[in-house]
Amino acid sequence: MAEHEMLVLGLSHIEEDVYRHLLRNPGIEVDDIHLLLRHEAEPTRRSVRRLRELKIIQEVDGVARACEPELVVARLAEQRLEELYDDIRSLTRLRPLVDSLGREIPEPEPDEDHRPVERLTGLEAIRTRLDELAFFAREEVLAAEPYDALTPENIENSRPLDMRCLRRGVNCRSLIRRTALEDGPTRAYLLELTAAGARIRVLDELDELMLVYDRRTALVPLDPGNTSRGALCSTEEGIVTTVVNNFERLWAGAGDLTALLEQRGESLRDSGLTAVQGKVLRLMCTVGKDEIGAREAGIALRTYRRHISDLMQLLGAENRAHAALLARERGWV
Repeated sequence: MAEHEMLVLGLSHIEEDVYRHLLRNPGIEVDDIHLLLRHEAEPTRRSVRRLRELKIIQEVDGVARACEPELVVARLAEQRLEELYDDIRSLTRLRPLVDSLGREIPEPEPDEDHRPVERLTGLEAIRTRLDELAFFAREEVLAAEPYDALTPENIENSRPLDMRCLRRGVNCRSLIRRTALEDGPTRAYLLELTAAGARIRVLDELDELMLVYDRRTALVPLDPGNTSRGALCSTEEGIVTTVVNNFERLWAGAGDLTALLEQRGESLRDSGLTAVQGKVLRLMCTVGKDEIGAREAGIALRTYRRHISDLMQLLGAENRAHAALLARERGWV
């Protein structure tokens, strides 16, 4: 490994120099490290203290030793992922800035062509508008969806919109039919949403499709009996208030998904994984080498790696670090 490649993990040049030196020369007196590395004393002492706090080195009676690289790299990578995740969440909470900048713009002249109610026809037009509404939602999304099952395509289209809102801290509340819990993929997706922070309630009877974003925009079907005919998207205050009130009425009479699952002896963290897959996933997130993970899982190395490949595909992850982050988001680890 080239020098100073640990910058990406959050270590300074001096901190990496100290760690590498202790890997090569275990048992060095702490007070001598700056002399051996030819660094200034105070920056080196600060680096040693931080390495000790991060559990990258150990110090006993003034003598320092480096911890195992596999554990160090895994620990630092997890910490950096959490920091990056926090940064992403901060960058998505920009509504106050948008509002502040918007106040600088003069009020536009009244637009005679402006329509507070828009008719959407065609699946592509509806999906485009839903994507826009989900992207700009900052406070709350209300959804009443009277489906018995979601197709894989439905789930694939919904997941990025739903997760994007939940990562921003948007309050997402959904009403579903009880029959939706009997479909495996639908049930797994609902569990995934709940683990990510969504609040879901269940009704025995649900026939009304409603979507409301930030209590400013409502979307309802043109024909409740035939949703393929299109939808109405409205920002008219009276219409939005009526839809919200109807949602709240249904919400008050619905049963909580958490309580329902507990009655059925199921867990919100139930990912649908087998016991072996669950163990491999936990090991993948905590163990640096596949050989060690396979040994602790009690399976062959090739089998261990095949499970990891299957898990990455199931999570839709680009690499193992991404898989670990997605698994934590879904509450699987």
